[in-house]
Amino acid sequence: MAIKTEATNQVEASTQTPATSAPRASLRINQSKSGVRRRKLDDSIDLDAADLYFNRELSHLQFNIRVLEQSLDASHPLLNRLFFLLIFSSNLDEFFEIRVAGLRRQVALDREKSAIDGMRPSEVLKEISRLCHEQVERQYSLLNEVLIPAMEEEQIRFIRREQWTKEQAAWVKEFFNNEILPVISPIGLDPSHPFPRLVNKSLNFIVSLEGKDAFGREGGLAILPAPRSLSRLLRLPDELCEGGDNFVFLSSMIHAHAESLFPGMKVKGCYQFRITRNADLAVDSEDVSDLASALRGELLSRRYGDAVRVEVADNCPEELAQFLLRQFSLTDEELYRVNGPVNLNRLMAVMGQIDRPDLHYKPFTPGLPKPLRKEEGSIFNAISQGDLLLHHPFESFSPVEDLLREAANDPDVVAIKQTLYRTGADSNIVSALVEAARNGKEVTVVIELRARFDEADNLTLASRLQEAGAIVIYGVVAYKTHAKMMHLLRREQGRLRPYAHLGTGNYHAKTARLYTDYGLLTANKDICEDVHKVFLQLCGMGQVLNMRKLLHAPFTLHKKLIEMIDREADFASAGKKARIIIKVNAITEPKLIKALYRASQAGVEIDLIVRGICCLKPGIAEVSENIKVRSIIGRFLEHTRVFCFYNDGQEDVYCASADFMERNLFHRVETCFPLLDPRLANRVRKDLETYLLDNCQSWELLSDGTYLLNSPAEGKAEVSVQETLLDAYAEKLG
Repeated sequence: MAIKTEATNQVEASTQTPATSAPRASLRINQSKSGVRRRKLDDSIDLDAADLYFNRELSHLQFNIRVLEQSLDASHPLLNRLFFLLIFSSNLDEFFEIRVAGLRRQVALDREKSAIDGMRPSEVLKEISRLCHEQVERQYSLLNEVLIPAMEEEQIRFIRREQWTKEQAAWVKEFFNNEILPVISPIGLDPSHPFPRLVNKSLNFIVSLEGKDAFGREGGLAILPAPRSLSRLLRLPDELCEGGDNFVFLSSMIHAHAESLFPGMKVKGCYQFRITRNADLAVDSEDVSDLASALRGELLSRRYGDAVRVEVADNCPEELAQFLLRQFSLTDEELYRVNGPVNLNRLMAVMGQIDRPDLHYKPFTPGLPKPLRKEEGSIFNAISQGDLLLHHPFESFSPVEDLLREAANDPDVVAIKQTLYRTGADSNIVSALVEAARNGKEVTVVIELRARFDEADNLTLASRLQEAGAIVIYGVVAYKTHAKMMHLLRREQGRLRPYAHLGTGNYHAKTARLYTDYGLLTANKDICEDVHKVFLQLCGMGQVLNMRKLLHAPFTLHKKLIEMIDREADFASAGKKARIIIKVNAITEPKLIKALYRASQAGVEIDLIVRGICCLKPGIAEVSENIKVRSIIGRFLEHTRVFCFYNDGQEDVYCASADFMERNLFHRVETCFPLLDPRLANRVRKDLETYLLDNCQSWELLSDGTYLLNSPAEGKAEVSVQETLLDAYAEKLG
């Protein structure tokens, strides 16, 4: 798979993503009213054939490359372009920590198992290595040849050692002596000082020494772990610089004064390096009596998992690079030489140290639905008058927090149930739940402790809630609780009335400003009863409960999705209009993909908006020629999951917490909720249609794995879906 843009091959020639548009004729043949080809199903076509599927890991990697492409797009403000480049680093770290580590484990244990695409893990690893080496080299070229020069034009400078003035060098020396020297611990390598155990993703230096020390030991090699307590990027005092924002790297400071750490010895070379390790936690669901305790133990081991990648400075001598590889049992395929800091994502710190609003996206104020704009009145009253739909970040997340705060202090609210997956260490949601528990409400919270990389925060949240008197449940050990839902009981006119919130995203106020998600506030009796039943399943024990409106994994969601896809295929086969629009973060589940292939063969018009991984191949004659796949990459991370089925004119629109992935549908607790109010369903369908019109931030996936950036046809207006939704829903300035 590949991304095709002129910028891919000409980094230094352009700072604008090229305007290349995919040819549509090869994907859609207009031979019917619905604009699709209808044919009789051909049973001779094997929908399990490996060449009908993309590899999951390589598709994942392609998403990261599309993120990197944004750093070239001059329509983004300069510091946001830097942010995209750094996000690529962060994403790649996690990709190696989890995905590459998993593949390497299969190979090491001789348990290689081909996925539906037919590639063996060893083959996938080779292709990952090729692509990652290519893109990491490109990333540093973008940084050094495009972004840093552009920032220098804006008087934002990263000053190298050879550029320090006499005064700046003196300041660096003083800082080194006062702040670095007292805490750094050089480790000389000899029989009594073996190679140290280095923390995952920590900054380190390998130092080549010459001479004899005080004990008569001959110079050799030493390791310098950089102090983790120190920022990797330090701002120079303004009085030492000629205006603007000026920074030096901690690594430059250590390089400049490495010799002072080895008195009387000569430093022949000092080279930074970083190790990436397996960071996946392994908790055996069949051999754990206390999930919280088991996770605490596993968190300690995450920092020292098996190495999967070594990054070194590009000027590191080959013999030292090979020495490092031997220490970590890695090969040249896992060695990455970089022209710059080895821990680029630590550059994120610069975003908060530069007061340049003109170099960031314009700020906006999220909007509110009309019923919530009144300054007075209970939010319960607004919900009781009809369902409310929030589309974050274009609309505010605050009504969700306000609902909980009001519930915590409302004497008529008797019980609150809530799921938490990723919530944040300092959460207003948790504070409201704590307050509710202290006020005597029955508060039950289902916390998913195994939300990857949020495990420690979630353990802390659990303790905080338990101390306040809330009942804390960790869900079902073998199934992650990924559903986003809240259930409240309020006494009204002598009876208990339920209220609920269901969402596609986490209860996290910060990410609600960065991720697109839908949230439904409802007092619908059937939906609230279904939410209550899901909580009963999570907190207690019993058989599967029948739901009136909700679909939920791992019980009914997968089966019902296939039924609804097959229903559209039946309509198309009968000569009726048939239409499917699905928006998810990933599509990997084989049975769902085959159902979509069958629907395409029957003549269903299918549009898939897939942010990241897509194993389905669109545009294949006689299989998927009626399927189009696009990915939206822009200011906000696309996170909504929406399923829209035409259903012979009786349209079904669902929002969900689940993607089309095996883990979501079979190994997690997920909810999928219908939009029963026709106004809300119509609104979401129109949102989806706007996504399909985007010609600024959308990438079209072709059958050969190529992603092409869409652009306006000659004479046509630019359409950015995220800007359009901001204009439609956010508060108007002025």
